[in-house]
Amino acid sequence: MGDTTENVTTQTRNPTAVDSTHAYYLHPSDAPGMVLVSSPFDGKGFGGWKRTMLIALSTKNKTGFIYGTLTKPLAGAPLLNAWTRFNDIVLSWLLNSLSKEIAESVVYYQSAQLLWSDLESRFGQTNSAKLFQLEKELSGLVQGNLTVIAYFTKLKCIWDELDAMKTFSMCTCDCNCGSREKNDKAQDDERLLQFLIGLNDSYLGQRRNILMNTLLPFVSHVYSLAKQDEKQAEIHHSSPNPIESSSFVAAGQSSNRRSNYQGNRTNSDNRRNYTGHGNTCSYCKKVGHTTDKCFKLHGFPSDFKFYRAETASPKWT
Repeated sequence: MGDTTENVTTQTRNPTAVDSTHAYYLHPSDAPGMVLVSSPFDGKGFGGWKRTMLIALSTKNKTGFIYGTLTKPLAGAPLLNAWTRFNDIVLSWLLNSLSKEIAESVVYYQSAQLLWSDLESRFGQTNSAKLFQLEKELSGLVQGNLTVIAYFTKLKCIWDELDAMKTFSMCTCDCNCGSREKNDKAQDDERLLQFLIGLNDSYLGQRRNILMNTLLPFVSHVYSLAKQDEKQAEIHHSSPNPIESSSFVAAGQSSNRRSNYQGNRTNSDNRRNYTGHGNTCSYCKKVGHTTDKCFKLHGFPSDFKFYRAETASPKWT
């Protein structure tokens, strides 16, 4: 019992000696200049930014400073300096996660709780104009030139933002009536229909088969099927066997060479038949003249021209 009292007194006097589970614990990497989100909040998508910030602050055990559960100690209390130090650290993290314009409007708040409350009152309240904007964007969203993944991602972002606004009621009782499961399935069926309506006409057959079912599948399952079908379509339209296509080209080139060779040979024979009328010399075995006109037998004339001077091959005319 005495050891426990001594440990609590030590933590009270020296907050830096607390373990990692305490809200006043500061990790060596927790610097005031840290940015806890990937992109600063610029006034759009407050629900997603808020969710990301809460996750980051929860991992550092600092959500008590924005919810007000860690109240500021009274003047002269042993933990006043420690609370002020960690409150300023959370304030700096929040300011670093805001755009320059929004950060300038909340920079003079003295506590993280007041800054967080101001942001929620300005950007986090549910209003009819925002709901109308989301519903209008949802009703006009179609796949078009988007892939199935990109199209579903846009839908999912709108659905998540509507969920953050809590536009539908959820059963939270522990009864066995099954109303919670029915509400979840009704919401999923509605989103499945929204997903099918925006799909391109190339999925008309799949859409018809799904709507013929008495019990509609989950939207996540249909999305997975559509993604697989899109992937198969891409494979079908691409070249199934590049090696086979190359062999077809090579075979065509070889066939063309054979055709050209046969055509040249036929033309050569035709020229020979035309110039010598098909006669063959029995002495030199050449086509185009007879024995009585063979230059090899009777001699070449003085003005005769040869194809190759080095071999003295005659040019028959």
